[in-house]
Amino acid sequence: MTSIKTKCNSKDILDRAKLVLKIEFEEIQAVSDKLDDGFVRAIELILSSHGRVIVTGMGKSGHIGKKISATLASTGTSSTFLHPAEAHHGDLGVVQKDDVILAISYSGETDEVCSLVPHFKRISTPIIAITGDPNSTLARLAYSHINASVKLEACSLNLAPTASTTVALALGDALAVVLLEMRGFKANDFALTHPAGSLGRRLFVKVGDLMRTDENLPSVGPEKFVAEAVLEMSAKRMGMTCVTNEDKEILGILTDGDLRRIISRGTDIHKKLVSEVMSKKALTIENNSLASEAALKMEKEKINHLLVVNSRGKLIGALGIHDLLEAKIL
Repeated sequence: MTSIKTKCNSKDILDRAKLVLKIEFEEIQAVSDKLDDGFVRAIELILSSHGRVIVTGMGKSGHIGKKISATLASTGTSSTFLHPAEAHHGDLGVVQKDDVILAISYSGETDEVCSLVPHFKRISTPIIAITGDPNSTLARLAYSHINASVKLEACSLNLAPTASTTVALALGDALAVVLLEMRGFKANDFALTHPAGSLGRRLFVKVGDLMRTDENLPSVGPEKFVAEAVLEMSAKRMGMTCVTNEDKEILGILTDGDLRRIISRGTDIHKKLVSEVMSKKALTIENNSLASEAALKMEKEKINHLLVVNSRGKLIGALGIHDLLEAKIL
């Protein structure tokens, strides 16, 4: 092994990195131009299947396969990964007749993968192959073949799987996204499979899940003095209070911003009524709206709080920007 360079030329480093990305970009473009009926047959097969997509591959292809399987599973296509070596020691039992095999091997001759084909054939499980050689054993035995051949790896030795694995991964993404669209998979469906992630929170969490209600909802009548409103805001730990009548109808809102303005003018908050200083234009949002919509509305209106109403326009709660931050909506 040659000695490691400790002094590097920044331009040389960036030029080499850009060349790697350029090679991989061009190889993806080239594979895109080679897409044919094999890809269409693969999509039609998966859509008509009543089972799962069982993805398999060895080495680097196996790592790519795991990611493809995960993407399929999170976008509406039931999928799992089968390690070829483990399959020979009992894991073949997970494969059922109604499943579809997605086998990845750049050479198309990987022993651990090709040796599984007779079993798949025996139980009539169809195979989709992603290989770099349309004439390989795996490609010839597959129901459908997707050509993933590349002219050049991004590795300067042209040995390490780089462009070829990137191409395989991109083809997996293409399969997943086309299937997603063909199935009519929507944002709400995606949220159901990602409830804990930031995407799921934005697509799934409702205002009603986060709003302050009942004894945690600051509220005063218009006849109260501003000093009393301050105590209510402090007790409920919210930077505002609703202003309502006896029927709990919204008359306005008093915020900490309003307080700062009136105090800066020398107003005696012990003598000033809430009705005289409140903002009569209280912005509201329905409890069934997405919390992400509330965040957008706050940003657009440059406010920190929204009053929450039900479908009949009745006040049922309040939502603050800190509630959104704690729930990681923002």
